Amino acid sequence: MKMIQLGSITLLVFFMTMCGLDKERATEESAQAAEKQQTAQLDGLSKAYFASGCFWCVEAIFESVRGVEEAISGYSGGSQNNPTYRQVSYGQTSHAEAVEVYYDPKVVSYETLVKVYYGSHDPTTVDGQSPDFGRQYRSMIYYQNEEEKKIADGFKAKLETSGQYDEPIATEIVPFVKFWIAEEYHQDYEKRNPNQPYVRNVSVPRLKRFQKKFPELLKEKSSH
Repeated sequence: MKMIQLGSITLLVFFMTMCGLDKERATEESAQAAEKQQTAQLDGLSKAYFASGCFWCVEAIFESVRGVEEAISGYSGGSQNNPTYRQVSYGQTSHAEAVEVYYDPKVVSYETLVKVYYGSHDPTTVDGQSPDFGRQYRSMIYYQNEEEKKIADGFKAKLETSGQYDEPIATEIVPFVKFWIAEEYHQDYEKRNPNQPYVRNVSVPRLKRFQKKFPELLKEKSSH
């Protein structure tokens, strides 16, 4: 749990308001017991992999970008097979919450997706994105080839010398190995659960900040 100090009043924010736990325990447990869904093959599209905090937030951001056909929530960056949401959210694996982005390279480039990635979170935060902290929420780019690595490294280097941030860039740029799809109820979570407290107070504000910053990258109807 996380303690937030407001003047003389201390508010206790329970796990249910954070990305780490869903408010519906029974729904969570039944979803975790279900078999992982298989990624649909989207012909003609490329894939990219990123992690930057709660995957509910990251999925919604990438799906608002023109040229992105689909973003799928899941887990990557660890060594364990078949990780579950409960295991990852409690930090019981070495995986991070991540997204698999399907995009049309004729409409949006990988370089632009990297721009979206860095521009939609604080890449200087080590092991987390407020209000979620822990290795499972770390900032990561998973490259699939040398060209992606070059682009990701180059963008990171420019940010480090730009003076935009007071702290070093914490983003880890690592080879892609495996992506495990999250339980079905996590997919399009923000769209399907607009009144969930975390979505209202964290996910939607984060999405709107991104949309305000990069209006030229958005689909025609991407705002909430």
